[in-house]
Amino acid sequence: MLIEHLGKSPKVHEQAWIAPDATVCGDVRIGAGVRIMHGARLIAETGTIALGRCCIVMENAVIRATGAHDCSIGNHVLIGPNAHVVGSRVNDEVFLATGTAILHGSRVGHNTVVQVNATVHVNSVLPPGTTVPIGWIACGNPARLFSPDQHDQLWTVQQPLDFPLTAYGIDRPLIGCMKEVTESVSKRLAAHRDDTPIP
Repeated sequence: MLIEHLGKSPKVHEQAWIAPDATVCGDVRIGAGVRIMHGARLIAETGTIALGRCCIVMENAVIRATGAHDCSIGNHVLIGPNAHVVGSRVNDEVFLATGTAILHGSRVGHNTVVQVNATVHVNSVLPPGTTVPIGWIACGNPARLFSPDQHDQLWTVQQPLDFPLTAYGIDRPLIGCMKEVTESVSKRLAAHRDDTPIP
């Protein structure tokens, strides 16, 4: 389903295909040969999403852009089922496996593989040709790779990247701030009340 949001409508190349139960909402630009599979959601809030040539967005993947973070996906990128990409710049020939999380302000270099359930953290820069192992976290600029059991080492790199400020505009830790976060996000998402499906 194509949806106009805040007066902006998706632009879909005639050689692209979108499954009838996928959602493409707002200022989304889809290139030739792109395939958006069943249940996928591409939601451009006040930002822009752009997909290059021959990108594959598999079932139930989510791609989002916000006013602070546009999202661009290069050519020949495969985004696996249940992956989540928000406000990132993903370069050409990248594989984002099932369940990956690619977060706000991150950059994923050319010819990179992010394996199953791995994360590229906010404001992190993954150099070209990198592989992030299954379940690991890439964090920093340039990104360092951390296994899930390296929380303390990860935190020393992650904390200065400031997830609460980057993702939600909150300049302090999320603990004790969820009322403020949810009220702010609720207000922003209320703009979807006026969305218009495009026949």
